[in-house]
Formats: sequence, structure tokens, C-alpha cells
Amino acid sequence: MSLYAYLVAGLLALIALWKKFTQGKSTLPLPPGPPKRPLVGNLFQMPSTSEWETYTEWSKTYDSDIIHLDAAGTSIIVLSSAKATGDLLEKRSSIYSDRPRFPMVVELMGWNFDSGEQWRKHRRLFHEAFNADASRNYEAIEQKACRELLRRLLQDPTDVMVHVRHMAGEIIMAVAYGIIILPQNDPYIVLARDAMYALSIASIPGRFLVDTFPLLKYIPDWFPGAGFKRKAREWRKLGRATVDLPFVEVKHKITAGNASPSFISTALDTIDTNAPDRGQQEQMVKEVAGTMYGAGADTTVSALGTFFLAILSNPEAQKKAQMEIDAVVGNERLPDFGDRESLPYVFALVQEVLRWRNVTPIAIPHSLSVEDTYKGYRLPAGSIAVYPEPFAFKPERFLLNGKPNPAVPGPGAAFGFGRRICPGKHLASSSLWIAAVSALATFDITKAVREDGQIIEPTYEYLPGLVSMPFPFKCSIKPRSQRAAELIQAMIDDDLHN
Repeated sequence: MSLYAYLVAGLLALIALWKKFTQGKSTLPLPPGPPKRPLVGNLFQMPSTSEWETYTEWSKTYDSDIIHLDAAGTSIIVLSSAKATGDLLEKRSSIYSDRPRFPMVVELMGWNFDSGEQWRKHRRLFHEAFNADASRNYEAIEQKACRELLRRLLQDPTDVMVHVRHMAGEIIMAVAYGIIILPQNDPYIVLARDAMYALSIASIPGRFLVDTFPLLKYIPDWFPGAGFKRKAREWRKLGRATVDLPFVEVKHKITAGNASPSFISTALDTIDTNAPDRGQQEQMVKEVAGTMYGAGADTTVSALGTFFLAILSNPEAQKKAQMEIDAVVGNERLPDFGDRESLPYVFALVQEVLRWRNVTPIAIPHSLSVEDTYKGYRLPAGSIAVYPEPFAFKPERFLLNGKPNPAVPGPGAAFGFGRRICPGKHLASSSLWIAAVSALATFDITKAVREDGQIIEPTYEYLPGLVSMPFPFKCSIKPRSQRAAELIQAMIDDDLHN
């Protein structure tokens, strides 16, 4: 093992030297950042958990909203303000929309984040199905899944995150595949959860040395220190199954003539059966659906989990929202999408949920395709750009005289920046809104209490990874009134008879 350690150290040093002397020079300084060590730079200072907190602290320490890190020759630019991210990732998106090489995720695990023509075709297909107008076609599916969430909370309020995951999975599986999931432990939902957790961990800059030193991907699986290759092999299987299995089921249903309307069935129906590239077009449809299924579920789970935590920590916000809902909706029905424009405080509350705890506080990093300058600093070509989101819960920040304030920018970082902005943001926003307004209309959400009367304070901690997922937490969820419970029960009875 000591010989192995010397071999690896020597390899890292050679690669770092090669990178250092083959990169172009510039007279402009790099952005400030923590001191670099010889050869390895900041490689061993890179945070492995709650990365955004460390990056934010560094930004404060060096009094800069743009800092520079060096991971053994790989430049990492950290942006920590809305202005910096807007100036670079939005206004200069043409050169900031590439993805890093990502040997762990792309080459070993098989996930594809390229910026070529294939990626553009995927984006177009995704946009056609989920733009603002098209997303309204899925409101009935979202409403049905929300009713199931209310039913589950009424019958078993003990595990919020399980019910939230079920709702998110029900929506995305119905929209993408037309598949109705099982009420408990659905295999597709479990598969997506495990695959996205693997992707979430593997996508963090600096988490695996192979991303800094791609040559490491060639070492044998049995070699000491090659545990990352064994992980990648298992995670690759998860990723492939996530994309392949539900697609195969839908194809079987289409052949049998009993497929429900979905993105897959609609997209496949538009492909000419005699087209010479039909196989390639089907593959593209399968991969786009896999992206919806894999990414859409976890991000919605994160946002809804944060909603419940936000209500627990801000009971006054819950009361204000409930007063507004009662005034507009009354107590003879449940809210629906037609009420959206009449509930500005609920709108602001949902916006604040997305701002308060970003779903992807680091996000999948961008890569700079050519050398750039900003604020008098040199930003080397190939730099990886990441952006932490600073964290206090105040829905009123989005309002002016009781109405949405157009001068206050929305929490855009929740959906990414520039050409890499999430194409499913409209579906995600509407799913969060209908779940939040329905839960507020029917339940009082408060902190759980032990048998001895002591309040159980949530930790407000999140699991590490690309998608910031709340740790499981306890809370008390009770119907606001007998009438609220009756409305939920009546809704359940209607669904059983339809």
C-alpha cells in the first residue's frame, strides 16, 4: 500500500505539472481564493458535504462574489451572487453552457451531459412537451396526485417525505409514461430514487479524483484505490435500468393497444414507421423520458420537503396563507389551478420556498469554453463554474401592496441558468403550488410533540448531493376542521367511483 501511495502521488504530480505548463498565460490575475498548495492546489481542501456553505464562507472571507480554486490544475470558478451568475451564465451563456468532461458520471456511469447536436435535439423535444402552454395539459394529473397526497396525509401523517415522494413519482410516471404506480414501494420509484442519489453524489466537483485525473479511469478494478470504478459499475446499471425498464413497459402497452396518453406514446406516434433513423429517434425519446423520470421526481420531492420544513419554522406564514385561501376558496371545495391568480400570498410563499433552500444549491457545473475576463480577473478556458445559493423565510419579499412585485426577481437559481435552465420548470412549479395550497387549505402543519409534552425540533439538515434532500423529520399534520376531513374523504369516494 505504501508503494501504491507513492505511485499515485507521483502520477498526480506529473499530471498537475503537465496541466500547469500547457495552459496559456495571461497578465490578468485569477479571482481570489484560499491559498493553493504546490502541485495539488486546493484539491484536498474541496468540501465533500454541504459544499455551498463552504463556498459561501470563502466568498465572505475573500470579500468576493467570484472566487478561484485549483484542483490539481483544473480551475473551478465559484459564483456566489445573483449578479455574477446573471452576468456570466445568462448574458454570456454562449460560452458558459458547456459541461465539464465528468469522467465519473459520463464515461464510467454512462450519463450524457454533452452540448452537441444530440443535446440540442433533446432540449427541443423536452421544450415542446413542457413549455408553459403544454404544461397546462398535465394539470389534471397533478390535481389527481395531489388528492392522493391529501388522502395519504389524512390516513397516515407520520412520514411526510414518503408521501411526498409518492406524489412526485405519480406525476412524473403518468406524464412521461402513462404508468400508474403502486401505492407502496413501487419498483420504478425506488429505482429512480437510487439512481438519482448516485448521480447526485457523483456530480459534485472534487468528489472523485478521476474527474480531476481522467487517466485514473484506466486502472484495473482490482487495483487498490479503485473503489470508485466498482461504484461506477453498479451505478451505471441503475442508470440504464431507470431509462430502459419503463420505456419497455410502455412499448408493450402500445403494442397491446392499452397504453395511456403520455409523452412517450405521443412522441413515438409522430415517428414515421418507415424512417431510416427510426431507431435513433426512439432512442432519443427514451432518453428524454428517462431524464424527466430521473430528475423530475427528486427535485419535486426536495421542494415539497422544504415546503413542510418552511411551514414548521414559520407558523405565521401558514396562518397568513390559510386566511387568504379561506377568503378566496371558502370551505365548500378544495383549491384548484383556477384559484392561482387570486392567491398572491400563496404564490409568494411558494417562491420563497424555492429561494429559502435551493433544490440544487450547487447544480451540475457549467464549463467555460474559451478564456474570459470579469471584474478584472482572468477566467481560464475549461474552468468549472458552480454557484452556491445563500440562505431567512419571508414571502412578503415577493409582494408589493398585496400583489406579486415584478421588480423582485424570482428564485431563478432553483432551475439553473442560461441555456442549461431546467426545461421542466413549469411542471415543477405547478406541482409544488397545487400541493402547497391544498395542504394549507386542509391541514394545520405544526411541530411534533413527545409524550412528555416536549416539542420535537426539526434539524433542518439536508442530505449531501446534487439535489438537496431534507433528512426525514417528524411533524404534526391534522385536519383544520371536520369539514376539511370531509372534503378529503368525499374526494376519495369520488375517485373510487370514477
